[in-house]
Amino acid sequence: MWNTKEEKSAAYQLLIQQQAAIIEIEHDKIANLANSSALLADALANTVFAGYYLFDGKELVLGPFQGKVSCTRITMGKGVCGESAEKRETLIVEDVKKHKNYISCDSAARSEIVVPMIKDGQLLGVLDLDSSVTDGYDEVDQMYLEKLVATLLKNTIFD
Repeated sequence: MWNTKEEKSAAYQLLIQQQAAIIEIEHDKIANLANSSALLADALANTVFAGYYLFDGKELVLGPFQGKVSCTRITMGKGVCGESAEKRETLIVEDVKKHKNYISCDSAARSEIVVPMIKDGQLLGVLDLDSSVTDGYDEVDQMYLEKLVATLLKNTIFD
């Protein structure tokens, strides 16, 4: 774990560079999302789920991820992922047990951050991260995870 925001920022900058290198010559969404979720799960302490839900035009469907068996379909507006997708904004939940609209897929999750994936004004899905500790995410995580998603979307083809 990081002792300062500067250490956390430096770790995220390296993570974004690693992701950019991994996807530099690969454009397939499944390959890129799979490698991205593995990179995130490995790099971020206390992660119990790191993955993507893809928007099929009606609902979010489980995509590549690292973690235990998870919810496979999420209705727009339901749960943190559905809320983030519907509002098209990043959501941070400090304590999932206190969040009214939380959907429990893994009892080990204590906090969550969800970043919508939007390209050319179109919702493609969300990045979902769950931590085993409360208050696992903050504005530094939000800023860098939004950059990571932007980097990913720049080089990945979604059809």
